[in-house]
Amino acid sequence: MAELKGFVQYRFRSDENDAEVLLRGDADWVRKKISELGLQGVGWMMPLGLEVKASNTSGVSDKNNSGTTNELDDDSLGEKPLDMGPEPDPSRIPIVRRPIGELDLSKELRALGLDDLTKPDPIELMEIFSELDEPLPVQGTLSIDPMAEAWLRELMNIVVRDYGFTALKTSDIEEIASSKLGKREGTALEVWLESLFTAGKLVKVHGGDAVGWGPSPRWLAGKV
Repeated sequence: MAELKGFVQYRFRSDENDAEVLLRGDADWVRKKISELGLQGVGWMMPLGLEVKASNTSGVSDKNNSGTTNELDDDSLGEKPLDMGPEPDPSRIPIVRRPIGELDLSKELRALGLDDLTKPDPIELMEIFSELDEPLPVQGTLSIDPMAEAWLRELMNIVVRDYGFTALKTSDIEEIASSKLGKREGTALEVWLESLFTAGKLVKVHGGDAVGWGPSPRWLAGKV
């Protein structure tokens, strides 16, 4: 092991014994601990960094390794930077107090001009879905059924962009789009959705007694 000086890091890892040792400190102290642990000749040590002189202090005494004290003052630091920004003004931070549980999110959203999110209705989605033009098959060797996957992506586009929701239950997907998804139903549909989840194309949402499926952003954008 090289004779390092200054601040160092030592690391030893053994997968066989499920053990990991990490030491940081002065080189002499670290070598002493290595000896106490009986780890001579294993692991590796590396310099962790060099001490640097502070450049943003004022009137602070800094003692270097030789014992000499360096005095820093405002004159030696020069003028303030010009990009510090305005002085903080705590009085401009609004204070809002209300009893716990009395925040009306719907009211606050309406005050901001945002409507409440409406849960997609399967019948309404089915009507919108039936009027879509046939999409191009998904490109890529990882696709089991490129055409069905393309239809599913069209459905997820509607759910996310028109309704602001991020997932649909398996039963809703089956009711709305089974005929476009290779007539997959029940277990066959779940297995196929699970394969898309494994491929990183869908995300799985667990809620209550049902499982929901949502699109990953890259897959929705056609990048996966």
